[in-house]
Amino acid sequence: MPRYLACLFAILFTLASAPGAIAADVKVMISAGFFSVYQELGPAFEKATGHKLITTRGPSVGDSPEAIPARLSRGEDADVVIMDGVGVDLLDQRGLSKPGSRMPLAESFIGVVVRAGQPRPDISMTDALRKTLLAAKSIAYSDSSSGTYLSTVGFRKLGIADDISGKTRKVRGPPSGEPVAAVVARGEAEIGFQQVPELIHVPGIDFVGTVPAEIQPPTLFVGALPKNSQQPEAAIALLRFLSSADAAAVITKSGMKPLPPG
Repeated sequence: MPRYLACLFAILFTLASAPGAIAADVKVMISAGFFSVYQELGPAFEKATGHKLITTRGPSVGDSPEAIPARLSRGEDADVVIMDGVGVDLLDQRGLSKPGSRMPLAESFIGVVVRAGQPRPDISMTDALRKTLLAAKSIAYSDSSSGTYLSTVGFRKLGIADDISGKTRKVRGPPSGEPVAAVVARGEAEIGFQQVPELIHVPGIDFVGTVPAEIQPPTLFVGALPKNSQQPEAAIALLRFLSSADAAAVITKSGMKPLPPG
């Protein structure tokens, strides 16, 4: 039995032993960055518990009506959200999350891709990245946290926000859109930025690397309970499993960094 399944069964034995514990429909709202981990581990959770995960996708932040804060603000139901920490900060500010329910899951980084077979630009230092972006014919970034950060902070830190504004493109993400890497793979953008786990598994691209530390924002994917969560025990069990040390191999495979036990 894989170690993560052993961990899952241990967690769920405690849950199932609680008085009144029954299988439930668990409504999950999740952004793209952690989705591949959730997609791989979720079926084991369902099989072991009898719970059914009802999944709704959307970006952590941004102006999309599909964004998780927008969904919760207009009254859509969720028992648990999985998104980046900036998004959960926003939920906290709007009174949409249960205080103290936040659970860190993994650390993520903004990465860069080009179309497969194209020369890989130098992004090793801030000066090199600046020159690469000034020389690029077109640049794409996401409509969620990483793209919001780059367009409002990162490009300004590089001193090139005005210079490149005419050749940048914001890409609408899932569920109705697509990863930035898909746009780059079709040749519609020369260079693309997004969280690494949203880039590296898309066919037709070459992964260049992560942006330099000087413009790399600290990004944690976290889970939290909305204030009106109807299945808090099952939601917490899911987050405990996804944040366990035994899920680390799946997190690493996705392109994120597992967090040390805390």
